[in-house]
Amino acid sequence: MDTEHKNQGGRKERPASRKHEKSKLLYYLGILFGPLLKVLKILVKTMAIVFALALVLCIVVGVTKVYPTYVEYKQTAKQLVDNSTLDTFRLQESSYIYDCSGEVIAKLTKDEDSYYLPYDQIPQYAVQAFVAVEDRTFWENSGIDWKGIFRVGLRYLYTEGEEVHGASTITQQLARNRFLTREVSLERKGKEMLIALELTKKYSKEQIMEFYVNDISFANTYYGLEAAARGYFGKSSGELTLSQIAYLCAIPNSPTYYNPYRHPDNALKRRDKILDDMLEMGYITQDQHDEAVAEEIQISKPDYGFRNYETTYAIDCAVRYLMELDGFRFRYGFRDEDAYKEYTESYDEAYAEAKEELYTGGYQIYTSLDPEKQDFLQSTIDENLSFENETGSDGVYTLQGAATVIDNESGKVVAIVGGRSQETGVYGLNRAYQSFRQPGSSIKPLIVYAPALENGYTSSTIVKNISVDEAKKAKAGDDLTKLPGSTMTLRSAVEQSKNGVAWSVYADITPEVGMSYLTKMRFDNIVPNDYYLAACLGGFTHGVTTEEMAGAYAALANEGVYRDPTCITSIKDKYGEEIYQDPEEIQVYKKNTALVMVDILKGVVSRGTASGMGWKSDIEAAGKTGTTNNSKDGWFCGITPYYTITVWVGYDLPKELSSLWGSTYPAQIWKESMSHFTEGLEPAAFAEPEPEKGTKKDVIVETQPAPSSETVPETEAPTEPPTEATVEPVTGIYGGPGVGLD
Repeated sequence: MDTEHKNQGGRKERPASRKHEKSKLLYYLGILFGPLLKVLKILVKTMAIVFALALVLCIVVGVTKVYPTYVEYKQTAKQLVDNSTLDTFRLQESSYIYDCSGEVIAKLTKDEDSYYLPYDQIPQYAVQAFVAVEDRTFWENSGIDWKGIFRVGLRYLYTEGEEVHGASTITQQLARNRFLTREVSLERKGKEMLIALELTKKYSKEQIMEFYVNDISFANTYYGLEAAARGYFGKSSGELTLSQIAYLCAIPNSPTYYNPYRHPDNALKRRDKILDDMLEMGYITQDQHDEAVAEEIQISKPDYGFRNYETTYAIDCAVRYLMELDGFRFRYGFRDEDAYKEYTESYDEAYAEAKEELYTGGYQIYTSLDPEKQDFLQSTIDENLSFENETGSDGVYTLQGAATVIDNESGKVVAIVGGRSQETGVYGLNRAYQSFRQPGSSIKPLIVYAPALENGYTSSTIVKNISVDEAKKAKAGDDLTKLPGSTMTLRSAVEQSKNGVAWSVYADITPEVGMSYLTKMRFDNIVPNDYYLAACLGGFTHGVTTEEMAGAYAALANEGVYRDPTCITSIKDKYGEEIYQDPEEIQVYKKNTALVMVDILKGVVSRGTASGMGWKSDIEAAGKTGTTNNSKDGWFCGITPYYTITVWVGYDLPKELSSLWGSTYPAQIWKESMSHFTEGLEPAAFAEPEPEKGTKKDVIVETQPAPSSETVPETEAPTEPPTEATVEPVTGIYGGPGVGLD
């Protein structure tokens, strides 16, 4: 019984013992963790307060800053898109220059090269390739791929802001390229998205795809699929294979990394990925895929051969025409120096604007330039001047030549050389239209003798070869015909290039009358100081070019009708519309005046100062030599019924060349070129003039016989240009720079 009592008592004491142990445990745990629990409670309360405050702050910031920024960006996006037009998405487009046979001789582009393809001309494979690799929801999305944006957001958080790329739809890429910078930030991304939404509202999906395909970079300054196709494969995008299209579509993702010239294998790998994606999307079959992957890609680098002289001239002609279309009014012959300076400033400004338009407007410029004639003229100049190989500090030959050839039937320039060719390829200056040089006696038919024929003189009028030095001393009212000198017919005076006759005749008709003929034609640098007697011997302030002289002599060959020299036959704008019209023809000299003048100039070639070149042909030729003092400039300007060719030879920095006369190197270059250009053509002669009806009395009975038909030696009296363009003339009553012209 005692034992049972003990057991029962023992059983009753165990629960109490356990409770006591638990209490002790809790007591010790409380001592150990109590402070920590209190800290945790305080931390939780603090975090709750901070979270609440942060939430309030976010709401405040959202209301006061984020939302207004959103509204601002949205308004900006809407305004940008609302103000956009179809032209907003047209990049500057390259212009091309073609020769007379339609071959490209130059591509003109400022910084980038592009063509524009309407949507219906974009290859379907290209559209499918871009959709497959860039934006698979393109045809359905609102301009934004929301799932892609969510994926990018998670990636941004995961990388702690280091990556902000990806998920840009085709529309977003277009928005970035046209309206935003290349900055990588969430702010730019937000703007991009808002603009994309607005673009989708305003434009159709087809238009957006059209803009995109024509806008994106394909590396190496090619913008748009068509430019890339022509640049890398030498043909239009419509002629490309599936493999070639996929290859091109690989480039825009990273133009530097997939640059076909530098990293062709990178682009090849991405081409294969694009083909895989197109197969996955059902755009192509397995067989098409496999064939495209197996196709070898061959990239080419186009060489348009920017041939300097003819190209720079064609550019100048096109620029001047665009200036005219834009309303610029060309002026020639100034009597006021301030007006000339003002005009020059406005001309330079308009020229720069028109040139910018030419280089970026996508024009197709067709010309009359003949590569065979160009090459022959160039080689003829090179060979005839090869005896002098001295070069300046820039490596360019110091002795130079220039020439212009006009087809007399069309009035177009068919060849133009602005200097000697060099292996160094150092050019820059096209002397044929950019270098203004003193023309010497070659100017006489234009401003002295042809005008004289319209003011009472005839080819047989007796004139006097007075002393120019004595004439300069004349006083107001003095009769120059009373000065001593030999007499001859006007025809003989031209053939022998007598300066005294030119001076006296020019004084009679007056510089105002003589220069009025020149200023009806395009001579760009006629200034007030040119309206003096010195001009009759070629003493101009600035001078003339071979292109200007060719236009004037071609007018004589064309029965007095002047056609502004140009090589342009057609200009089409970027829409393929013809915008060119030939310049209006001007009757500068009367028909019979021109015929008589040409008849006189025939004698220069057959028995006058140019007879030494020995023109022997069944095609008649006429022309005039010109030489300045100390043989610094030599000219020959000559015509046949077929062509007009004007040639200048001299040093860029004028200095004497004792063997240089109009009848030497210039005449030889003319003869060789004209002989070649007329080889095989039918015999031709100039039209005969009608009987002359002069009213001018002979100055005196002729005192010396006219030259016989036999060849006479070179007797041309050289002339010297003015030494300073702006000095006040200090000669006698007839004016002219005081430089002692002979």
